[in-house]
Amino acid sequence: MKKRYIFPILLLLIVLLVLFALTHGKLALTWSEIWEIMRGGGTSAKRLLLVDFRLPRIVLAILAGAALAVGGAVLQSTTQNPLADSGILGINAGAGLFVLLFISFVQSTTVTTFLLPLIALVGALLTAVIIFAFAYKKRIGIMPVRLILTGVVVGTGISALTLLLVTKLDSENYRFVTMWQAGSIWGSNWFFVCALLPWLLILVPWFFFKHRELDILQFGDATAISLGVNIQKERIKLIVAAVALTGAAVSVTGGIGFLGLIAPHIAKRLGFKKHWQLLPIAAIIGSLLLLLSDTIGRLSPGSGEIPAGTVVAIIGAPYFLFLLLKEST
Repeated sequence: MKKRYIFPILLLLIVLLVLFALTHGKLALTWSEIWEIMRGGGTSAKRLLLVDFRLPRIVLAILAGAALAVGGAVLQSTTQNPLADSGILGINAGAGLFVLLFISFVQSTTVTTFLLPLIALVGALLTAVIIFAFAYKKRIGIMPVRLILTGVVVGTGISALTLLLVTKLDSENYRFVTMWQAGSIWGSNWFFVCALLPWLLILVPWFFFKHRELDILQFGDATAISLGVNIQKERIKLIVAAVALTGAAVSVTGGIGFLGLIAPHIAKRLGFKKHWQLLPIAAIIGSLLLLLSDTIGRLSPGSGEIPAGTVVAIIGAPYFLFLLLKEST
């Protein structure tokens, strides 16, 4: 397939999936009912279902999927490691720990619910600072391999601490934390959409502006230095921005892993290597994967839902093992 057809095909798939997701769920909506609601009519219950629940959840899945995919692509290039993503680096674990600590010590109210994304983002960024501090080596700077290994170790330690603290929660908070960690896209209203959108509008265009540096960094430090790139300065700026973007996405969707890993790889396998092409293709693939996973989870049989992060993990874990085996050969 020619590359110029891939982007419009992916966009068409997104549109078709959005149309399907709007009408399907535990409570189905017909197109005539949706049209009536768009014209200002319809029952209050169905208007609430479409406008206040289903539509913002779809938009949030699209935005968060794009953010995680772009952040993953940047992390892979800057760390020169094709297996890097926010989950493997421990960013998701740090965000989850801060959410757990917050709901453990602060009484739940409407205000505290809206503060949770900010708390999760702070946790993600502080975890990144800890990882950078341990990965930094004097006179050399941040070493990519050391960064990945440090992230894995810190993430494992945080996950163990989180598991210990979870046992102390009451049943209601326990259920929320476990669903958050599984990536349930919990923040499904327009407030959380508005909370995530500025990060995408600011950071994604900046990554496009830095596409040349990203292209060079993925070829190794020696090549980057020979081409006049200040590798430590650029690497720190790009990694911090990638962590902020993925942290913002995780803060409103929960601990969704593997998406930032597999979306850039799929884009590269489709033939997009340069970042001015790779980033938008990875973004739309990430949106498509997360929206598809959330839709599958919502339509799962039974009274409950399968969290989108669980569906992504079912897809992503085998792919991660495949990449791991490929890198070791």
